[in-house]
Order: sequence, then C-alpha cells, then structure tokens
Amino acid sequence: MIRGVRGATTVSSNSAEEILHATEELVAKMIELNKIQPELVGSVFISTTEDVNAVFPAKVLRNFDGWKYVPVMCMREIPVPNSLVKCIRVMMHVNTEIPQKEINHVYLNDAIVLRPDLDAR
Repeated sequence: MIRGVRGATTVSSNSAEEILHATEELVAKMIELNKIQPELVGSVFISTTEDVNAVFPAKVLRNFDGWKYVPVMCMREIPVPNSLVKCIRVMMHVNTEIPQKEINHVYLNDAIVLRPDLDAR
C-alpha cells in the first residue's frame, strides 16, 4: 500500500543555507516519526512558494543514508493570493501497511497553520 506522508515548513529568508537547513530538519522529522526506510519510498515531491528559489530543496535528501536512489522532484506551488509565504512542502510516497490515520504528518514553523489538525510533532 502506498501512503502519502505530508510535511511543510517555512523559512525567514530566501537563502540557500536556510532553505537546505529547514528542509533537512523537516525531512528528518518525517523519517523519524514514521520510521521511513529509503527503500520503501517510491518518490518525494517538494514544492516551494514563489519566494523560495535560492536552491533546490531536494538537494538535501542526498545527505540521508540510503537516499541516493530515491526519486525526488522540486516544483513551484501555485501562487494563491494571501497564502502562506516562504513555504516548503514535502509529499513522500511510502510503501507501508500503516493505516492512513496513523501516518504522522509534520508541520514546522509558520506552516503549522496549514493543517493544525494533522500535525504530529
């Protein structure tokens, strides 16, 4: 069974260092809370708002042991008026037998406003 594991975070500035740090923190927490093994990950989609473009956030996944062959793609969020700014969103497609309601989704920093009902921190 493939399940989606969601996560999101925000950055305060459009700098490569901050984007990579925030993405690494988010993905590490998603992996930890859901006990994700890289060989069970089908793919990872990472989107950013228009104001986050200093670096590809997906680059940071190569820092995790075993993630070398996991397909990762970056894309831009649609620019909805009055939506959350400087936001990085992650969707992991994971093979797991865990029921959907037991998946731990992670929202850090200002991104908690996106789904406070699902945040597992």
